[in-house]
Amino acid sequence: MKLAILSRAPRCYTTGRLRTAAADRGHTVKVLNTLRFGIDLSGPEPDLQFRGKPLSHYDAILPRIGNSVTYFGTAVVRQFEQMDVYTPNTANGIANSRDKLRATQILSRHNIGMPPTTFVRDRADVIPAIERVGGAPVVIKLLEGTQGIGVILAPELKVAEAIIETLQSTRQNVLVQRFVAESKGRDIRALVVGDRVVAAMRRVAKGDEFRSNVHRGGSVEKVSLETAFEETAVRAAQIMGLRVAGVDMVEGADGPLVMEVNSSPGLEGIEAATKLDVAGAIIDYIDNQVAFPEIDVRQRLTVSRGYGVAEIVVHAASDLVGRPLAESGLRDKDISVLTLHRGARVIPNPGKGHVLEDGDRLLCFGKLEEMRSMIPARRARRVKKLPKQPIHVI
Repeated sequence: MKLAILSRAPRCYTTGRLRTAAADRGHTVKVLNTLRFGIDLSGPEPDLQFRGKPLSHYDAILPRIGNSVTYFGTAVVRQFEQMDVYTPNTANGIANSRDKLRATQILSRHNIGMPPTTFVRDRADVIPAIERVGGAPVVIKLLEGTQGIGVILAPELKVAEAIIETLQSTRQNVLVQRFVAESKGRDIRALVVGDRVVAAMRRVAKGDEFRSNVHRGGSVEKVSLETAFEETAVRAAQIMGLRVAGVDMVEGADGPLVMEVNSSPGLEGIEAATKLDVAGAIIDYIDNQVAFPEIDVRQRLTVSRGYGVAEIVVHAASDLVGRPLAESGLRDKDISVLTLHRGARVIPNPGKGHVLEDGDRLLCFGKLEEMRSMIPARRARRVKKLPKQPIHVI
């Protein structure tokens, strides 16, 4: 295949390893500076310029988008997606993982274990927010930070309040998160490729430092993951829309807690700790998937007028409970069930014999009017007349 690595650091360890692994496998590989692209929307089809000239054809790209160029970098990746060029990490996945609040919101909806977290803006809400996550000590995080930068441990309530107010006064948005004391300055980095963890290491903070990042002086060691940690890492990466990711977890009292999902994980520390060819595993995965570029399902499935994608929740009072899909009547309404979510379990392309249960969530494609009729109305559709007193004191 012909592969482009999007990176502004061609001489860094990770980029060098990925380029070497691709070349050793007989692939044509080039490192292209992300900022030298131009997005060309003037022609009949989406296209890209590189250094002012039309870009030649590539089978796949591997984005290594730095934190400082997230907006432009994801725009370039999105343009490659529109050109049907394969990428293991989509633009949406990169953007979602880069914003800590957005990532936490997405993961929390899918029952991924995380430390209790809160986000507030008003000064009066700061102390109640800290108390909601269990009180001091708390970890304060900037929404966009990397390598441990912008992560602060506040040991006392007043200290936490002062730090948050200071950061907010400089127009910084911060998360407040419970400090997982039992982790004792240690965390686990699992490198996910596709649907498996190909390598994992434990990072241990140096001295009194609570951040275990290698860039903060932390040490690393190879670790064999328990099944719960491996499954959590893979699910977190896939939910974020990433096929290559570094998932950071701490060992909580009740199991794994996800701290961060990194869309551009460094390879130097984990390859040194595990002695495994992680770069080669990434290249091999891309080679196997290159003929199946990721597509924006909603974008593709909503182009037919009157059709779309919706999620239908099976409630206890619904006549769907206890019925197999074949007898649910959904097909008669021109509705296809793409996936069935039951708790933390996901059943793709469920068969006709699957019996529906209370609480099941069905991701469906079909006629929008038919699907709307299956969801209880929350508000009147008709527009009422303007009241005689449009504004009054409450």
